[in-house]
Amino acid sequence: MALLALNDVGRRYGALKVVDKVSFQVEAGEAVGVLGPNGAGKTTLMKLIAGIVALSEGEVHFDGARVDRLSPQARCHMGISRTNQVPQPFGGMSVWENVLAAARNGGRHDKVAAENETYESLRRTGLLDRHARLAEELPLMGRKRLELARALACRPRLLLLDEIAGGLSDFEVKDLVQLVREINAGGVAVIWIEHIVHALLSTVSRIVALDFGNLIADGPSAEVINSPAFKQAYFGDKIASAGMASGTEAGR
Repeated sequence: MALLALNDVGRRYGALKVVDKVSFQVEAGEAVGVLGPNGAGKTTLMKLIAGIVALSEGEVHFDGARVDRLSPQARCHMGISRTNQVPQPFGGMSVWENVLAAARNGGRHDKVAAENETYESLRRTGLLDRHARLAEELPLMGRKRLELARALACRPRLLLLDEIAGGLSDFEVKDLVQLVREINAGGVAVIWIEHIVHALLSTVSRIVALDFGNLIADGPSAEVINSPAFKQAYFGDKIASAGMASGTEAGR
């Protein structure tokens, strides 16, 4: 049984279909990338999984249970955690307090367990030496790491990453990729939206591609990247018809 199953999920705003009958599954411990041009419905899809946005149609199942009628908090308690595309820490709180709040509320740990979870999450994300700093004082990479630390403190079984590498230097991206790999190697399933395609391809083994809210490809990374449907969506008819080879910097 798959850890996550999306069955014909959709989201409409009036006549506009942002996500249109998308179905796929994610196995426990799997790392899946989500690609598509701007406006393809990627972030909305993640919000549908997390419960931030309500479905217009379809079903979401997690660990065999239907969850699309549950609140984001309830889904988090079941093991679905997410990071925000733009980091949204509590700026006036310390790094430690930010992660502790996630451990207590999202992870539902008691006081001692929450403190232990906070310590471990900060250690894993390299923020332990900055635990006393205000979150608003962190540079971008630090805030991205804090997003991850808060998600990890909830003890996720499925981690949703939304362009967490955006705005980082090449060195920072490399560092972040290693961290995501370690998280996934620890048994946490990952769904990652990322426009820095070389980062994504070095981490995931499977790609789900969207265009105008529709699922246009789902399979091994190399096959999807080189598929005509993906090239046409990303590069347009001329490049697609020319048979452009896999571009690892395609999403930049």
